[in-house]
Amino acid sequence: MRKPATVLFVLFLLIAKSSFAQIDSTGLKNAMQQLDKALLQKDETVLKSILHKDLSYGHSNGWIQSKSDILNDFTSGKLTYNKIENNSSAIIVITKEYATVKTNTNAEGVVNGTVFNLKLHIMQFWIKTKKYGWQLIARQSAKQ
Repeated sequence: MRKPATVLFVLFLLIAKSSFAQIDSTGLKNAMQQLDKALLQKDETVLKSILHKDLSYGHSNGWIQSKSDILNDFTSGKLTYNKIENNSSAIIVITKEYATVKTNTNAEGVVNGTVFNLKLHIMQFWIKTKKYGWQLIARQSAKQ
């Protein structure tokens, strides 16, 4: 008689784990959308919460920014994004504490007065924190 109860308990745990993973997936996708929107709108409040303090944000030309670099460059007008369009077929791998995202993106904007229009392969590494939820800690892009 104990075996059916054990089987039901294990089945319940598997279903619960699956439900939590879906919640994490939704939270990560929301964080990704918030990041793109904040980059387009130069929303410093959202960027401060969604970018990890130890961020390494790599661009396809080798330029690497920290969290403070990104915030300063937006404030100074050095960098402006006009369009960030992600491919809908992103590859997302999520664990309890971190996630990787691989996607193709079209980005348009201006850096140091020079207009850019790039098609990029992007790899992001997100970690889940207690205080802020999903935070971007690393990002690297390469031209397509």
